[in-house]
Amino acid sequence: MKNGFLAAGVIAAVAFASGSAFAEGDAAAGEKVSKKCIACHTFDEGGANKVGPNLFGVYEGPAAHKEDYKYSDSYTEMKEKGLTWTAENLAGYLKDPKGFLVENSGDAKAKTKMTFKLTKDDDVENIIAYLATLK
Repeated sequence: MKNGFLAAGVIAAVAFASGSAFAEGDAAAGEKVSKKCIACHTFDEGGANKVGPNLFGVYEGPAAHKEDYKYSDSYTEMKEKGLTWTAENLAGYLKDPKGFLVENSGDAKAKTKMTFKLTKDDDVENIIAYLATLK
């Protein structure tokens, strides 16, 4: 019985931390973190797609948000399922793009061009705060 309460407490603490952390991200620091991404992405309104899509307006938008970018079937499947790029979804994706895609598309063989992972929680929180400003 004690183990059940302990597990529930741990789950609640993780959920609380995950949900509240993004409100504390620093958009200016996130803009600096975005320099790691510019080899494959642009961030300007109307910016070009590169290896990956332009990321202006991605925050709280649907998966496969750019009409003029060729996404894999797995991204399209996530869009059809109604996935949006919330802070929580972006955090999961940025930390493990392939794992997130497999889990959320339902395709065990899902493919993504995104091989880069952000490993530091501060970087993830900050880039999400920056993406939230790009509307």
